[in-house]
Amino acid sequence: MSLPLNMSPSTDDKYRAARYNMVEQQVRPWSLGDEQVLELIGTLRREEFVPDGLQDMAFMDIQLPLLGDDGEEAIANGHCMLPPRVEARVLQDLKLQAHENVLEIGTGSGYMAALMSRLAKQVTSLEIEPALVELARANLHRAQIKNVDVVLEDGSNAQAIGGSYDVIVLSSSVYEVPAALLDKLKEGGRLIAFVGTEPMMRTTVYTRTQGRLTISQPWDTVVARLKGFAEAPRFKF
Repeated sequence: MSLPLNMSPSTDDKYRAARYNMVEQQVRPWSLGDEQVLELIGTLRREEFVPDGLQDMAFMDIQLPLLGDDGEEAIANGHCMLPPRVEARVLQDLKLQAHENVLEIGTGSGYMAALMSRLAKQVTSLEIEPALVELARANLHRAQIKNVDVVLEDGSNAQAIGGSYDVIVLSSSVYEVPAALLDKLKEGGRLIAFVGTEPMMRTTVYTRTQGRLTISQPWDTVVARLKGFAEAPRFKF
């Protein structure tokens, strides 16, 4: 049914349509077949997790800057949201269970933590940038999500991370995953990270089974760097 000529779609209708198109045109075609994940991506209001003024860009297939006026600088510093299809693919590959506790390193806007909170028991998200901690907490409060704790902490310092986790998610790329971080995985636990350097990074899934780690690298991408983690050593002549 079409609208009368003197009427326009509401803002809610506009963004609902945008989320639907994002799922059908970007996310589903990118090897996404988990209907639970697709429904979650299509219903959680991504536009409410972006900075003011960028709501119409929330559904684009880009890394979306979160801080400052210089978008390129924000992305270079890792202050960005990943493209929707990348977030959805990570969520699908994790196969989160309702009893699991998740550690996220790099909260950003809180959107990925919000997605995981709908599938897991509890999410603890570490963020090194104070302004992003405040942004994420405000976004999660507005979305009435109560099982996410956002903590101001350098997630590269594994010694400062207490306890162990069923799932660990590194929200941006690293040169390598520290062994001390892998030690935080429980039996049956999974850690997912974007490992390597441009022009190609491997999405890498570590799984602890009977005390041993197995590794799979199901797909490639290029995303911003996660602050605090060591880079590749420079060659000296």
